[in-house]
Amino acid sequence: MAYWLVKSEPSVYPWEQLEKDKETVWSGIRNYAARLHLRGMKKGEEVLYYHSNEGMEIVGIAKVAREAYQDPTTDDERWVAVDLEPFKRLKNSVSLDQIKQDKKLKDMALVRIGRLSVQPVTDKEWAEVMGLAGEK
Repeated sequence: MAYWLVKSEPSVYPWEQLEKDKETVWSGIRNYAARLHLRGMKKGEEVLYYHSNEGMEIVGIAKVAREAYQDPTTDDERWVAVDLEPFKRLKNSVSLDQIKQDKKLKDMALVRIGRLSVQPVTDKEWAEVMGLAGEK
């Protein structure tokens, strides 16, 4: 199973809204690298939910509810969307500062390629973030 991270500004679509909605279309992504990652997501895989710009912290875990399909926000068939559903709010959110200070996470895409809105997370990075969050 692969792990992922998606970013959303809390003023646009916060974690609490995902919990309320129960499922959402993750659409409108117009970055080629992010598109490749969306295409790689498989149903049931876990996704770190990161609040960007405000808060700048990982706040929850979502799951892929539906694999890549034509993005409904465009007629351009090259762009895809996935559906996400909330799985679990983290016991403790994990800030970008915490991540940057953790030597085990120095190569995490969130640190290296900060602007990428959809990114892979390695097994080791996932385990380290779960530890920082107080999760088993």
